[in-house]
Amino acid sequence: MRPPLHLRVDRELCIGAGMCALTAPEVFDQDPDDGRVLLLHTEPPTAHRTAARMAVGVCPSGAITLHEAESGGC
Repeated sequence: MRPPLHLRVDRELCIGAGMCALTAPEVFDQDPDDGRVLLLHTEPPTAHRTAARMAVGVCPSGAITLHEAESGGC
C-alpha cells in the first residue's frame, strides 16, 4: 500500500492562474470570488495522485505543496 499523500495550499501565494484546476480538477478548483485555488482533497485518492503531483509542478507561484508520509515497516 502506498503512503498517503498530503497536499497543502497557500492562498496568499496563489495568483489564480488556474493550472491546478485544469490539471487535476478532481483535486483542485478555483474560488469563484477571487480565482484563487480551492483544495478539494487534502489527501487525494490513488486514482488522482499523478494529476495532483503534476498540478504541484505546474503551479507558477508555488502555492501548492505536497508531502508524502514515509512508509513504516522493516
